[in-house]
Amino acid sequence: MTTEDVRVLGTVPVPEATIRPAGRLRADLRAVEVLWKREMLRLRRNPMRLAMGLLTPLLFLIVLGTGITAAGGSGDGFRQFRTFLFPGVLLMALQAPTVAVGVAIVWDRQAGFLRQMLVAPVRRGAVLAGIILGGATTGAVYGGLVLTVAGVAGIPYRPSLLLVLAELALISAAFTALGVLAAVSFRRIETFQMVVSLCMMPLVFLSGAIFPANGLPGWLGIAVRINPLTYVVDLLRRTLPGPDVTLGGRPSSPQWWGWVPPVGIEALGITLIAVVALALAARRFARSD
Repeated sequence: MTTEDVRVLGTVPVPEATIRPAGRLRADLRAVEVLWKREMLRLRRNPMRLAMGLLTPLLFLIVLGTGITAAGGSGDGFRQFRTFLFPGVLLMALQAPTVAVGVAIVWDRQAGFLRQMLVAPVRRGAVLAGIILGGATTGAVYGGLVLTVAGVAGIPYRPSLLLVLAELALISAAFTALGVLAAVSFRRIETFQMVVSLCMMPLVFLSGAIFPANGLPGWLGIAVRINPLTYVVDLLRRTLPGPDVTLGGRPSSPQWWGWVPPVGIEALGITLIAVVALALAARRFARSD
């Protein structure tokens, strides 16, 4: 925290010079732990939120996947549509905890709790890290529950699903960082929810979750290839166990002049998005009241 920030220890202000580096590190780690536990308590005490957050992705998998599979008749591509759709379903499951964390921050500002966190003798980056860690853990819980029904989509249960779960935690951390950035930028819950909804809906539909990202005509192909969520879906699709699934004989991975980004580069890109969003949120958070 900067020198102009008010520092308190209980009710007595503490000068910055009296806070030793080791003590500051312990305080930062304690803040991360407390905020992470706060998110876990919210998750545990509100099972209805968890159920409602899983409802939409499961409906997509069961209703949309089954309907298109039935409409396709005997075509192998359509029979595999649920398998093809499953990475997009995992992506949809991560939206609910992201929105919930953002709404909680807006509520904290209105209730005055955010101001109390800002005057605590800890770095504001530690406050954001605790919130994002809680959101990443919550997203991993949501994703893990969806992974339990992977067999419905024809995906075998193998140890490699643990790698998928780790990827879901990374993706959820990036989503939460973006949600925190939006939450500290908008003061009203209605504005936050509207902006997040308007952004997420087209990004999900243009992510290759429902149709292959490669071989699309004109502007649609360009929009899909420049969409960051396209590479999130592709990372999950290429990591999930089982054979590669294509629709209409077209490769599902995005291509740039015949070059397909490796899985490692896609994971690195997601990490960079999380770091940049965290840095921007911390900068914006420093000016929050």
